[in-house]
Amino acid sequence: MRRVAISACLLGKSCRYDGNDNYAPALLEMLKGDELIPFCPEDAAFGSPRPTMDLIETHRGIEAVCNESGVLRSEPIRTYVRNFFDRHGMIDLFIGKDRSPSCGVCSARLYDTQKNLLSSSVAGLMAQEVIERNIVAIDAEKFEGRE
Repeated sequence: MRRVAISACLLGKSCRYDGNDNYAPALLEMLKGDELIPFCPEDAAFGSPRPTMDLIETHRGIEAVCNESGVLRSEPIRTYVRNFFDRHGMIDLFIGKDRSPSCGVCSARLYDTQKNLLSSSVAGLMAQEVIERNIVAIDAEKFEGRE
């Protein structure tokens, strides 16, 4: 049995920025028999609903910035991520919500400080940690074959 870390919104948890979910029954059918370990760093750190945030390339590197206030949001997310992996140990597979600034594996958008799009294929903050830990990682859309 694989241990699969999966974005909680894909399991039907109302933890998106707008308070909705991204329930993915076809994806869950494909994961039958696996141990599913839900995560949502943004909901844990900021609650739901919450203002949107974008990934911004700054002089310190990639940071999550709240679109409403301009406040940096990276550190609470990174703290959640470290605690998640300390608590859950070995993960065989990570499935992130595509385009998420936290969970997107290779589909998050990155902007410069003037909000010009630099890339639409970067890893979100949690996905960056997953990649550094050499955990197999994929966006939900790619796992389901929709992309």
